[in-house]
Amino acid sequence: MSATTEDRWALWGHLEDRYREVERPHRVLALDGGGIRGIITLGVLEALERQLRDSEAGGSKAFRLCDYFDLIGGTSTGAIIAAGLARGMSVGEISDFYAQFGDTAFARRKLWNRWQTLYGEGGLAKTLKATFEEDTTLRPEHLRCVLVVVTRNATTDSAWPISSNPFAKYNDPDRADCNLDIPLWKLVRASTAAPVFFPPEVVEWDPNNPEKSFVFVDGGTTPYNNPAFLLFRMATEPAYKLGWPTGEDNLLVVSIGTGSAPVIGDSAEAPATNLLEAASNTLSALMSQASVDQDVNCRIIGRCCHGEMIDREVGDLIREELVEADTGGGREKLFRYVRYNATLTDEGLKKLGLERLNPAELRKMDVVDNADDLALVGTEVGKQVELKHLGSFVRA
Repeated sequence: MSATTEDRWALWGHLEDRYREVERPHRVLALDGGGIRGIITLGVLEALERQLRDSEAGGSKAFRLCDYFDLIGGTSTGAIIAAGLARGMSVGEISDFYAQFGDTAFARRKLWNRWQTLYGEGGLAKTLKATFEEDTTLRPEHLRCVLVVVTRNATTDSAWPISSNPFAKYNDPDRADCNLDIPLWKLVRASTAAPVFFPPEVVEWDPNNPEKSFVFVDGGTTPYNNPAFLLFRMATEPAYKLGWPTGEDNLLVVSIGTGSAPVIGDSAEAPATNLLEAASNTLSALMSQASVDQDVNCRIIGRCCHGEMIDREVGDLIREELVEADTGGGREKLFRYVRYNATLTDEGLKKLGLERLNPAELRKMDVVDNADDLALVGTEVGKQVELKHLGSFVRA
């Protein structure tokens, strides 16, 4: 191996030994956006962390999900959780963040508060700086696994999934606009800059080049509010410079949602005439269906071993005979896939034994008063977590 190649591997820092071994099984964790409904995600992660701690680390309290997952990525509220996990925080520590700072992070801003945040130091920015530390960047020395934060560059009108992979094209340390030098708190703030809730985040990629300053808004306004299939591509497509091998025993993708929330629209007898209401419902519908599309792609390209029903035509796309069968014989998929999520409808909550809860309230992304009820939903969905869903990616 040439010295140049060795120097490139050195860019991984303390993670070099872990990521140098490319031809091994890898595990990916994908976390949806959804505002305060990220509390549902935390309930599932708590169950996953607890079971993996016992299985993979003999019950050691030092175990973290970043020790198990090689890549953790998220959008919006999922970016907050993903960043915390990649930094080495436990699920409990991130849950404490939501409990203490939920109102600051997720409550809808009044117009004056939004104006203050745009031209001053907003509460969310202060909170993220305190949580992730102001000088923390995407450089490997600040993380314990590969991190992907999904945001949207409103200046260029394009989705920007930004990773900490030091081999990625725009992570070259010789670049003046190297992604790895952007403060982590600022990237997370950019991913959570939901329109109406918060003003956009302006990020200077190269302080000496005004043309490299961009306006960012919530990653949930891209097709990747559910980033699962995107992360599969970033892990395996050679252009992204990770090039992890595919196959059901080579790649695991675990995807966790914040509750699917279908918006019941107009009836044929009473179509809406309010343009603002129609536009709002259309945006919600587009975000919802984009998330479903990511999920469906994963279930078709990967072997889905657990997931709720997609719709009445295709069902859940789980083929039990394939899940139980040995791989090979031309039937092997490109990765093993697991999806944990809740359906925030009357029927969905009844299945969880939570029919007393109001689904219309739970679907709101900015009502912090729903935190306790959302935690109940997360706990019930967490009961679906079983290590057998992960197949060969856990110890026998």
